Amino acid sequence: MATPKQKITLNASRDIPFNKLMLSQSNVRRIKRGETIEDLAGSIARRGLLQSLNVRPVLDGEGNETGMFEVPAGGRRYRALELLVKQKRMIKTEPVPCVVTDAHSAVPIEEDSLAENFQREDLHPLDMFRAFQTLHDQGASHEEIAARFFVSATFVQQRLRLARVSAKLHEVYEQDGMKLEQLMAFTVTDDHDRQEQIWEALENSWSKEPQQIRRLLTETTVRASDRRALFVGVDAYVAAGGTVLRDLFEADNGGWLQDPALLDRLIGDKLKSIADEIAAEGWKWIVVDVDLPYGHNHGLRAIPAIPVDLPDEERAEREALRAEYDRLEAEYAEADELPDEVDQHLGEIETALEAFEGRPMNYDPAEIVRAGVFISIDRDGDLVIDRSYVRPEHETPETVEGDSAEPGDATESEDSRDYPSVRRATITIGAKASESEEDGGDAIKPLPERLVIELTAHRTLALRNAVAENQHVAITALLHRLVLDTFGHRSATGCVEAFVRHVHLPTQDADLKDSPAAKAIDERHEAWKGDIPLGDDQTLWAWLDGLDDASRQALLAHCVSYGINALFERPNPYGSGVSQHGLDQRMREADRLSRATGLDMVDAGWRPTVDNYLGRVTKSRILEAVREGVGEQAAQLIGHLKKGDMAKEAERLLADSGWLPEPLRLSDDDAPAAQPDEGEEADLPEFLAGYDEDGSAADENTAHAVAAE
Repeated sequence: MATPKQKITLNASRDIPFNKLMLSQSNVRRIKRGETIEDLAGSIARRGLLQSLNVRPVLDGEGNETGMFEVPAGGRRYRALELLVKQKRMIKTEPVPCVVTDAHSAVPIEEDSLAENFQREDLHPLDMFRAFQTLHDQGASHEEIAARFFVSATFVQQRLRLARVSAKLHEVYEQDGMKLEQLMAFTVTDDHDRQEQIWEALENSWSKEPQQIRRLLTETTVRASDRRALFVGVDAYVAAGGTVLRDLFEADNGGWLQDPALLDRLIGDKLKSIADEIAAEGWKWIVVDVDLPYGHNHGLRAIPAIPVDLPDEERAEREALRAEYDRLEAEYAEADELPDEVDQHLGEIETALEAFEGRPMNYDPAEIVRAGVFISIDRDGDLVIDRSYVRPEHETPETVEGDSAEPGDATESEDSRDYPSVRRATITIGAKASESEEDGGDAIKPLPERLVIELTAHRTLALRNAVAENQHVAITALLHRLVLDTFGHRSATGCVEAFVRHVHLPTQDADLKDSPAAKAIDERHEAWKGDIPLGDDQTLWAWLDGLDDASRQALLAHCVSYGINALFERPNPYGSGVSQHGLDQRMREADRLSRATGLDMVDAGWRPTVDNYLGRVTKSRILEAVREGVGEQAAQLIGHLKKGDMAKEAERLLADSGWLPEPLRLSDDDAPAAQPDEGEEADLPEFLAGYDEDGSAADENTAHAVAAE
C-alpha cells in the first residue's frame, strides 16, 4: 500500500527555560487592550499556562543558533510570566511550553504575530453566560467565580442573569436575530413564557426597542379604564379566562385586569382581524399599532376620497336634521343655559349627523394599490382607521409581473388590470411604562437620557406652536437664519437656499400627540392644507402672491415653526450627529425663542405625572420636585412612602404648583438643577454599559448636566 505524501509539517513543541526567552521586537501588538498583565499573571498562577508561546531561535551574525529564543506571538503571556518571576512566584529557569518555528522559515516573523492576533475569534457573549452558569450550577458562588476570573461579583451576577433568559431567546440572539441590549431587557422577569410571548408580539414590529420590551415585561395590571381594556371590553377579557381585581371600599373605575398577557393577545387578535378585513380592500400596505407616534403620516401623500352618495331619503333626512339643529341654535342663542331636554336633543342630532359624515369613502383603484392604511386605538379605546397614504417610494406605479406592454401602451382596460397582492399587516402591541421600585439610594442622580429627550420633545412641540402664533418672532427667526447663511460664508447650491427642514421627534411618550400644542399644530396645518393649491407650482405662486399681508405672515410663521428643534440628543465628538457646541447653541436658541414668544410649559399644558416623569426617576428626585414645588413640609410627609405611592402622591401635590423639571426650564431659572455626585462611576463592563444591576435601564454618561446616565 502506497504511503500518502506528507503535505504539512507542524512545528515541534518543547519546554524552554524562561530565562532563555526574550520578547521579539517584531510583535505587531503595540496598543494595550482588555485584560491587564496583572490579571493574566494571576490566571496563570491559578491554572497554569493554557496556551504555549510561539518562538523562533535567535541567530548570531553567522546564522548560527545562540541558544536564546525570541517570542513574536504571545507577548502578553511572556510579560505575565516575567511578572511572576519578579514577584518570586516562579523561578527564572521554569520550563515554559513553546512551539518552535524554524529560524530559516520563509514565513516572515511578523506574520506569525499578526496571524495569531488576526485569526483569533473572541468568545461569543452567550458562551460566557453559559460557562458562568455551569460554574454556578457546580456550586461556585458569585464571589468565587469573580475571584477566579479577576472581575467583580456584579459582573458575574449580570451574566448569570442573562444566562437565565429563555433558551428560545438565546437561540434568536445566537443567530443575530436580536441585539444584546434587547436580550438584556428580558432579564427583568424570569417568566420564560412571558418573555417568549413578548418577543413573538414584537419580533416583526417597528417598535422593539429595549425600553418597549421592559415596559411590556414589567406591566403587572391594567386598569379597566385603560384604552386597551376599553377596546377589547372587560366582558370579552373575562370570557377568555381573565381575572379582574375589584376594590369594594373605593371607586376603582371598573377594577384592574390581572392578566396583561391575555389582554395583549386579545388586542392583537382583534387588530389582526380588522387588518385582514381592511387588506381585502386592496391596499398595498397596512401598519397596525396600538399607539402610533406623533407625525407618523408626515411626508406621505393622502389620496383624494369621494364619499359614497346618499340615497334621496337619507339625504333628505340629513338636511332635515341640519335645519332642526340650526333652528334650535337660533331659538336659544340668547339663553345663558340650554334646557336639559334641548341640550340632549342637540346631542342626538350631532350624533346622527356625524354618522352621515362618517359614511364610507370611495378611492381610485389605481391609487389604492400603491397606498396604505394606519390602524390604531385612540384615548377612549375606539378604533381609528386612517386610509389612503402613499409613501414617496411608491409614487411611481409598479409594473405588474408578467405584463409585457411597453410604457406608452394602453391596450388593457382599467377593469381588467391585475393589481399587486396586499401585504400582510404587521401588528404591534404597545404598553404603558412601569418603572422599578428601587432607586439606588438617597443621592440625587441625573435624569435618564431617554426621559430628557421625551421632555424636550414636549418643549419642541410647544415651541413650534408658540412660534407659529407669533409672526414677528417667526420672521425674526427666519431672517436670523438667512443673515447667518448670507454673511457666514455658507455654500449655496440652489436658486434660493433658504429652506425649512421638518424635524421629526424620534423619541416621545404616548401622550405627546394628544397635547394641546400637537392638536393646535394639526388643526392649523389642516386648515392651511385645505386652502393651499398644491400640485401646480405656478398656481401656488399666484395664490401666494395674492395673499394679504396678515395671511402671508401667518403662513410664514406656520412653515418656520416646523423647523424648530429644541430636542436634546447625545453629542457625538466624531462628526456624526450634533457636537457639544452645536447642542449648547441649539438649547440657547430655544431659550431665546421661548422668551421671545413668552412660552410657558405650564400654560402649554405640561404637568408632572407618574407616567411622564415622577414614576421614572428616583425617590430622591421625587422628593426634590415636591420640595421645590410645594415645600419642605410636604416632602417630609411623603418621605416614608414606597416609590410607587410616593410618585402618585407627588403627582397630586404638584398638579397646580407650576413646577417644571430642568429640561423644561429656561437656562436662567432660579430653580436649582441636580448635579451628579462627584466620584460616582459606573462599574458595569463595557458591553453591558447602560444596564443597572436590578435590571433597569441606565444610559451612558454624557457631558449634559441633566442627561448624564
